[in-house]
Order: sequence, then C-alpha cells, then structure tokens
Amino acid sequence: MVDPSHIQVAAQIYGITAIAVCVLVGLAAFGTAIGFALLGGRFLDAVARQPELAPMLQVKMFIVAGLLDAISMIAVAVALLFTFNNPFVSAILTMINPS
Repeated sequence: MVDPSHIQVAAQIYGITAIAVCVLVGLAAFGTAIGFALLGGRFLDAVARQPELAPMLQVKMFIVAGLLDAISMIAVAVALLFTFNNPFVSAILTMINPS
C-alpha cells in the first residue's frame, strides 16, 4: 500500500521542479537579452569610432552572439531534463517501491 505522505512528497517535488524550470528558462532568456543588448550597443559604438573595421567587428559580433545564444539553449536542455526525466522523482519512486 502506498503511503499518502509519499504521494504528497512526490507532488511537491513535481511542483517545485516546475517552478525551478520556469525560473531557469526565464533567467536564461533575461540574461541572453541583456547580453545581446550590451553586445549590440558596444558594436555600434565601435563601428561609430572606426567605420573601416565594421566588417571585421561584425564577424566577431556574430560569433559572440552565437556563443551567447548557446547559453540559453543549454538552459533549455537542462530544463527539459528536469521536466521529463526528473532525478528527484526516481528517488521517491524507489522509496515507495523498494523492490
């Protein structure tokens, strides 16, 4: 027989995990937006100072933008891991059914 307290703990883990996933994706999106804003502003400042370096700076800006975007993709991957394969729930399931 399953103890109701185990079900309650599992429900709390699912709820807290959902909140953590939302915070993780939200902070990743916010950080990426701030990073792109700073990157674009600094790029425009540099091109305004030395217009002849614009093509070289543009290539470097797009490389950094790709790396900056990778941070949010990693956060989405971790969020999907916690959403669909939660390691904390498996611990609860082994506690409920030890066999």
